[in-house]
Amino acid sequence: MDRDVHERVVAEAAAEGVSVSAWMTAAARRALLVRDGLAAVAEWEAEHGELSDAEMAAARRRVSAEVPSGSA
Repeated sequence: MDRDVHERVVAEAAAEGVSVSAWMTAAARRALLVRDGLAAVAEWEAEHGELSDAEMAAARRRVSAEVPSGSA
């Protein structure tokens, strides 16, 4: 792992009061969840067509309302 990334991971884990391993596991889970979500959207769009600007704006509002500040 690059030194600058390692230093930030250690600092973030400490700030959250968890081990580096726990922080890395949570980060990997978030990354996998994002990949799964993007794949699901791509699959849906392949079948139904691209989401409209209005649909994307509505989705952003919903996500903003559901995701705590600083988590996205």
